[in-house]
Amino acid sequence: MNYRELALLIFLALGLPARAPAQTPKYPAKPIRMAVGYAPGGGSDIMGRLIAQQMTEALGQQVVVENRAGAAQNIAAEFVAKSAADGYTVFLSSAALGINVSLYPKLNYDPVKDFVPVAVFATSPNLLLVHPSFPAKNAREFIAVAKKNPGKLNFSSSGSGSSQHLSGEMLKIQIGVDMTHIPYKGSAPSMTALASGEVDFSFNNIPSAQPLMLPGRVRALAITSEKRSALLPDLPTMIEGGLPGFVTQTWYGVLVPAGTPADIVNALNAVIVKAVQKEEFRARLAQTGADPIAETPDYFRRLLRDEIERWGRVVKTSKAKPE
Repeated sequence: MNYRELALLIFLALGLPARAPAQTPKYPAKPIRMAVGYAPGGGSDIMGRLIAQQMTEALGQQVVVENRAGAAQNIAAEFVAKSAADGYTVFLSSAALGINVSLYPKLNYDPVKDFVPVAVFATSPNLLLVHPSFPAKNAREFIAVAKKNPGKLNFSSSGSGSSQHLSGEMLKIQIGVDMTHIPYKGSAPSMTALASGEVDFSFNNIPSAQPLMLPGRVRALAITSEKRSALLPDLPTMIEGGLPGFVTQTWYGVLVPAGTPADIVNALNAVIVKAVQKEEFRARLAQTGADPIAETPDYFRRLLRDEIERWGRVVKTSKAKPE
């Protein structure tokens, strides 16, 4: 009998327990924080809470929305980028993530290197909105008013670098008229400013604008999608208003810190894709004027890179600066 056989006999005789393989804790084992970069009531907040509810139901753990408003969602982005890569802190981002890298001279995070895209689940066009007293009934009349008043009109947005802000910059470029941008900390305060007459016009998404459109406190002149919205079929596009190629939209997606294990990324993606395929959830998105989208992390990664390039050109041409 050799040494190994003798050792095995002694091990069996003593009845020593076999060592069980290490078990990976089930994910998620505790609540998940979802950082939203804008104030409560805005489009990002609305979309964040919609998808957080779906994720909570599917994962069996609460997904808690945390509003970390400011700096065009840079505060929330930096918070998530520097969080543990364990799947328990996620980022609900809008299109501002693809804009800020060109708009801000220095960021404390890298939108490509510091995040792993999980899934983009909705896209939403903006609306050209005015105060009810504004002397224009459509985009063509708006352009005429702007050209008669160079440098006199001002517009609000949910923050410097948002798609609402850059939509305004695109309009300035296309019609050749200077207008003043006034940023607010979120879509809700931006809309409040418009409704109260603090600003002349604003670009904003349908979820944020609808609560004030219905009672007539703000008025929509046009939509920035390529085609008219099924939710607002009577509202012309900016293209119909005489602005060829004027198409802007925001998107909503979930990202996690770089280094998050692939199995967690794939698990979260599967949950979001499944939610988007549910008729009830798609109907909720449609009510806000958003279009559902269910794609892979790789798709989201390509989208983000394309957005960085596209908005970079607008920022460079407009010389837009963060406030």
